[in-house]
Amino acid sequence: MHSSRDKRSDPFYKPPNSAQKTSAEIINEARNSLRTLKTKRPFTPREDQRKLFPALSSSTPDSRPPSSFSLHSCSFDSSDSRPVSGTRLSPLPHKPKILCPEADDEMTRAAPQPPSHSEPSRRPSRTRTRLLIATTHGNILSDSGIHQVEEKGLNISKKCMKENTSEEDITSVSLNNLAAQLDYNIYANSEAQGRANETSGPQNNKKSWVICESKSKSPSPNESKKVLDKEAESLVNQSETEWEKSYWNENILPILQALEAAQQDGNHEDLCSLCAKLWKTLDDGSMLGKRCKRRSHILKTLYKLVDVGSDKLGLILAKLILELRVSGKNLLNICKLVFKISRSENNDRLFQSDSMMGVLLEVLQNENAQANSEAFLYCLGTIKFLSGNKSLLNELLKKQAVEILVELMKQIIQSNTTSERTSSDMSHLIVQLTATLRNLADLSQSRPKFLATNALVELCVVLERYNDNKDICTNVSRILSKLSLYHDCCMALADCSNCYSIFLSVLNKHPNKQDLLVRLVFTLGNLTAKSDTARKQFYEVEGSIKTLLHLLHTYCDLDKKTKSDASSENLTGQNQPTEVEDILIKIVSLLANLSVHPKVGEDLAADQQCVLCLMQILEYKSVEECEELVINTLAAFSNLSYYQNDSSVIAKRRIEISTLLLRLMLCNNMEGILEATRVYGNLSQYQDVQNFIFEQNVYKFIVTLLDSGQQNVCFSACGVLINLANDSKKKTLLKEEGAIDKLVECLRDFGCSDWQLAGLVCKALWNFMDDAELDLGLEEINKLLDLLCSLLDEQIALDHRWNVDLMDYQRECWEVEFKPVASQLLDKIHSHHSYLEPLPGLV
Repeated sequence: MHSSRDKRSDPFYKPPNSAQKTSAEIINEARNSLRTLKTKRPFTPREDQRKLFPALSSSTPDSRPPSSFSLHSCSFDSSDSRPVSGTRLSPLPHKPKILCPEADDEMTRAAPQPPSHSEPSRRPSRTRTRLLIATTHGNILSDSGIHQVEEKGLNISKKCMKENTSEEDITSVSLNNLAAQLDYNIYANSEAQGRANETSGPQNNKKSWVICESKSKSPSPNESKKVLDKEAESLVNQSETEWEKSYWNENILPILQALEAAQQDGNHEDLCSLCAKLWKTLDDGSMLGKRCKRRSHILKTLYKLVDVGSDKLGLILAKLILELRVSGKNLLNICKLVFKISRSENNDRLFQSDSMMGVLLEVLQNENAQANSEAFLYCLGTIKFLSGNKSLLNELLKKQAVEILVELMKQIIQSNTTSERTSSDMSHLIVQLTATLRNLADLSQSRPKFLATNALVELCVVLERYNDNKDICTNVSRILSKLSLYHDCCMALADCSNCYSIFLSVLNKHPNKQDLLVRLVFTLGNLTAKSDTARKQFYEVEGSIKTLLHLLHTYCDLDKKTKSDASSENLTGQNQPTEVEDILIKIVSLLANLSVHPKVGEDLAADQQCVLCLMQILEYKSVEECEELVINTLAAFSNLSYYQNDSSVIAKRRIEISTLLLRLMLCNNMEGILEATRVYGNLSQYQDVQNFIFEQNVYKFIVTLLDSGQQNVCFSACGVLINLANDSKKKTLLKEEGAIDKLVECLRDFGCSDWQLAGLVCKALWNFMDDAELDLGLEEINKLLDLLCSLLDEQIALDHRWNVDLMDYQRECWEVEFKPVASQLLDKIHSHHSYLEPLPGLV
């Protein structure tokens, strides 16, 4: 009997060497004492001006394209508008030979023969031109010949794209080549004509060709241009269908003439409406792209209108010209034109009333990034500017901007760029691209698109490939910091197995780049807040903890150094944390999250540099100066003080830490008081800490917290009281402060809504009962017994006000956390107060 009574009288707290559960374990069973932290996302200031690169860009102005430039109609290359069939090739480097020496004598005599000993003229004013004449009859420029030339021209255009050469470039040939280019068209047509005649009969199996050589003066540039334009027009006229000719003359030509007239009158509105009408007319006739045979005439007319200087007209022109699929220099100039217009936020309304954004995205889809890197730069720069407008940002999302940009990013990553210039050009593109994705990441609707395109993994690859580029790293860190606020994105990011090593590599490479540092650490904090696997994987990366502690030490010293300069500021708690404070907030939060993992927590608690840096923050930083930093530091101490083995620096310095906590107990910040109380809940297992709490009257604050009306505060206070009530002398002081009455009130107020708290209150009351009685009056004892009986009645305790899921959770908490402890307490009260009548239904 005696042994049974001793067992019932044992306190719920025992020192660490006891086989029974410690206070920290009890608290952990009732409500996890190790907690992860969430911090505010770093503030991103909005840039005052729209520029390609940020003001503090890592690249110098000399190494990047300009954001400002002049643009005129003369900047465009009109040769881009020539039909594909008029594409001219360089002359053959060798002297032509007669193709067929077996030609018919009569036919041979009919053709002019070159001198037998003629030599190339050395006079610069003369040049040889060669005319290749077919000995068969028929049109020199037949439709079949033109189509073959067009096909070859298309192949040449494709080759130009691969070699970063535009159609405009290949058509810009020297005067010595002009006649030779015309020969190519005639030769190609004649060759096609010959093949066609070969199928008509055996008498035409042999064809005779001769080459005529003549000497003439070199034509002037204007004369050469006229010759080429005339030849191009001739080719167009012969390749056009009757319907195309009719559609041109009746529908398109009048609009072009009206445009020229309106330009002379200077009527901007008429020009805008006529350009819109021209676009619709071309679209109705399926003549957009490069399908219009007289594309040259249209583009020349449109290029002249650039000089008008109207932003509204310029945007309409750009849309029309881009849909005519210009390339090379002209594509670059049009992208520059749109970029120039987009630099003014006042012009955002022009983009809102037009489908220009879709056209720009089509450029990124249809053109080659390497061949048109500078054009892509200004195109992406424009899209980046527009993405800063919320309305346009939503429009971009609807037009598949995330998908298009991520695909372009993959192509750039996969491209094999060997030259230094190309690599530099590609990095400029990535800067604009990631800045746009950064804006798109602000929209919650964009998350599924980032996940579907596997963008998070690709962004890690970009971070790894361009870890020397601070602009790219900063943009990527901003994207990740935004997306990591969501669980599904954290899981996708964690699937990138080397993301932790990539982050740490960037942190080590740019330890002084504060805006980059704070976002990467923030992302890591979000990852480790949601997954114990993430904590383990990060910890296992070589040098991970060393890097974090080095950054913590560096920025602690920097914050102390700058504190005196800002002593008159940031004392009201209303201002935003400084950049250095924000970095410390994120680092401390990450350490607190990592310490939830047992192995990591034990190592951090045993690391002197870690503990001393955290103590240093509490020494020089008040909660009024930077609330979030102090609260996070206390939370880190709360987690680390949970590990109380022999190697724990926390345990060795527990009195120093208790002294630092004392100041927090006296502040007016309830969250600071709550966190400090949680740390006392772990440290108060030690006798010397208990003595400190009573010597400094901290226990009075603890008892007062039971009146706070906040469940978390009462919960933490109960954790400390469980430890303090183990000593009879201390128990008396606590009773004098009204601890028992306040515990009963907590049980009454929060019992049915928080079974974990109710169970902890019962454990504290158990420890307050000595061998005699609970030191309550008869009336108070009866009230407590009635309260316990009602709370132990399942039908009364578990009223059906919860939904099904919560009801199951509440029942589980009631059965595990409250019922066993309350039943023991009820039995103990009755055994100590034998004069009370037995309660019905209880043994």
